[in-house]
Order: sequence, then C-alpha cells, then structure tokens
Amino acid sequence: MQQILDTTLLIVGGGPGGYVAAIRAGQLGIPTVLVEGQALGGTCLNIGCIPSKALIHVAEQFHQTRRYAEGSALGISVSAPHLDITRSVEWKDGIVDRLTSGVAALLKKHGVKVLHGWAKILDGKNVEVDGQRIQCEHLLLATGSSSVELPMLPLGGPVISSTEALAPKSLPQHLVVVGGGYIGLELGIAYRKLGARVSVVEARDRILPTYDAELTAPVAESLKKLGIALHLGHSVEGYEQGCLLARDGAGEQLRLEADQVLVAVGRRPRTRGFGLESLALKMNGAAIAIDERCQTSMRNVWAIGDVAGEPMLAHRAMAQGEMVAELVAGKTRRFEPTAIAAVCFTDPEVVVAGKTPDQAAALGLDCIVAQFPFAANGRAMSLESKSGFVRVVARRDNHLILGWQAVGVAVSELSTAFAQSLEMGARLEDVAGTIHAHPTLGEAVQEAALRALGHALHI
Repeated sequence: MQQILDTTLLIVGGGPGGYVAAIRAGQLGIPTVLVEGQALGGTCLNIGCIPSKALIHVAEQFHQTRRYAEGSALGISVSAPHLDITRSVEWKDGIVDRLTSGVAALLKKHGVKVLHGWAKILDGKNVEVDGQRIQCEHLLLATGSSSVELPMLPLGGPVISSTEALAPKSLPQHLVVVGGGYIGLELGIAYRKLGARVSVVEARDRILPTYDAELTAPVAESLKKLGIALHLGHSVEGYEQGCLLARDGAGEQLRLEADQVLVAVGRRPRTRGFGLESLALKMNGAAIAIDERCQTSMRNVWAIGDVAGEPMLAHRAMAQGEMVAELVAGKTRRFEPTAIAAVCFTDPEVVVAGKTPDQAAALGLDCIVAQFPFAANGRAMSLESKSGFVRVVARRDNHLILGWQAVGVAVSELSTAFAQSLEMGARLEDVAGTIHAHPTLGEAVQEAALRALGHALHI
C-alpha cells in the first residue's frame, strides 16, 4: 500500500519564489514540503542571475587588466594578462555552491521537508514524487520558466543556451548571439570582454527593444566601443556548415561564420511536464492566471514567479512567495506593489522602476520629465564613467513621482532607492530635500529631482 505524506503546504519548485515561501512558512509554523527536481535555488541561483553576474565580474576584471596592459590614464601598467577560464568557472561555481548550501541549511533550520524529485500533479490536493504521494491543503506552483528555443536553431553542439554559455570549457573565437535583449547582451558583452569576437543578431530594429531608445543609446555606444557587431532587423533562418544564416527586411541574406551560437530570445513559463493540465486552471496566455493574492482559479492552489507571467524577476517571485506563506498562515495580504524595479546588467547598466515618459503619456498624465547626466557627477568621473543619466517622471500638478530610469555605471545599486521612493509615495520635493552623501552616484538622483523642480545645482 502506497504511503501518503500529509502536509499543510506543498510547494512545487525550489527557485527564489519557492524556497522563500518555504522558509517563511517554516517561520510561521506551517508544515511544509518543498519539491525540486534539480538543484535548490532554481534557474536564478544555478544557471541564471547569480552565475551570470559572477561571469560578468570576471569579464570586467580581465577587460580592465587588459586595458592596463595597453597603458592607462590612471598611471597603472601591467604585463599582458592570461585568462584561465577553467579556474574562472570554478570560482563562479563556488559562489553558487555556497549559496545553494545556504538555502538548504535555512530550509532545514525552519523545519521544511525537501524532496528531491520530479512532481506529478494528480489533483489540487495530491502530488506524486517518484512514486510517493503527498497530500496537501495548499498547493503552491513555483515552477519558473525555461529558455525559448527556436525550431530553426535546435540546441546541441555549437548551438547553445545561456546554461552552456555560463559554464564554458573554452572560449569561442566568434560567438554569435541570437537576441538583443538583456540576456543576450549581458552574456555577449561578457564574452567580448573575455576576448571572444562577438556579433549580435536581433529581429527588431534596435537592441533592448522593451526599453526606450534614449535609455539604451549609451549601451549601443558601449557595444560599438567594445567592437561588438550588431545586425538589427535580421530574422534567423538556421545554422549550417559553421555559418549562421539570417535575412533582413529587404530579403538580403546574411552569413556569419561562427564556431558557437548562443540562442537568447527570451523565456516562457514552465507549465508542461508535471501534470498541470489535470487542474484545468484558467490561463493568461502561456502563464497561469492569478489574482492579487496569487490565487489561481482553483481554491487553495497558488502560483508565483515566472510561471505566473511577467515581469519574470526573481525579486518579484520572492515577494510573492513570502506573501503566499503568510496568507496560508491566515494573515491578510495582497500583492499590489507600486513598482518592481528591473535591472539590465549590461555595460553600462540599465534600471527601470515605475512608469516611463511614454507610459505616463499613454495614460494621459501631464508629467514633468527631467534627467541629470553622469557627466556632471563627480563619483561617475572618478569611476572613469561619464556616460548615462538618471531620469525622473513626476506628475506636474502635485509632483508625485511616477517613475525612475537610469543608465550608467553601477546604477543597479540605485534600484532600491527608486523602488522605495515610489512605494512611499514620494514627491519631487521629498527627494530634492533629502541630503545625499557626496561623492556618490546617488547625488544624480537628487539632482534629477532638483532639475524637475527647475533648480538643479550642478548643471
């Protein structure tokens, strides 16, 4: 007779959303079982956010050292550096191992039972994992997303996804990146700085098409300086005899010799392979439809993170996971954030939080839009980076801040200030009147608000 494991909360997926939900549930004394078929931490921790930022750091350090070997205005000179990519990958893997071990320890500390295996949903109350049945009161789906594959570019051999790109055994001579979004550009820039020749093929007419052109212009300029070739407005047709084939809008064929092709055209919710269809849930396109409590169309079945659609951001999944755990514990919560900051770790970095000027205009809002350039910021100059800016969008009538955008060196670290000001309902006067430490990049945030009020100090 099959043994049945009973629990209050069963979580399918051990990524950022799933493990945070499990930890919070454990803190609240909720009997919890977490099922994960691969490594704890999910895509983000193992083959996404964390390893990609580690590889980007390695690439930046190597790139700067090569610059010093050629002579630097800073007065630093070194001999030509050598890259041992095997050791670089080992260092990156060490970070991932420490973080995944930390997650496992936290889950254990809070009494969460972790089952390593693949879940199969039988109904809204029963799930089977490698022959063992788990019965639950609440089922939380946190299965994440998977890379979109192109039928004309099947993965295998020289055609790789971001997973393989983050664990190179050697560097290609020429990497062609298919997709000019944030994943493709982050990895393309990293490979270029590591010494590979890089080309980017994008079907649309500009890079980072989900961001406005003014915000992405400094990134395009950086790609040009790095020597990354852009082929915009080209649709990929296939890969044969060592060449990527693409065609532009006029029908002209492009042939790019490439010993490796990285397919980075986006991600889709992971809804197949674990019996989700048995629940007959309401869908929102390819994603599971949820309400403001992350409740699905079936009572006591919840969904968080990428499987519930855009924005596909780890920090969104974490916040949703914490909330669902508290809802299961009987607390009253709703997931209605004013803004969720999105960061693109290109060179330079890009941050968007809240409404852009175009989005505000589309809503018929009369807004003040002001920006402050990093060329006038002392800290940016000391970091050898003068490109980019901070931009603020605020209502003209009451100066309520509706959005922030920034592009420049290390602007990812401004994302928290942006989101916090939006959540707290800050007005231009609040930010302009807050004393910002000098010299910091954050001064550009204050100056943008001051400029919106008509009296910026350093421009």
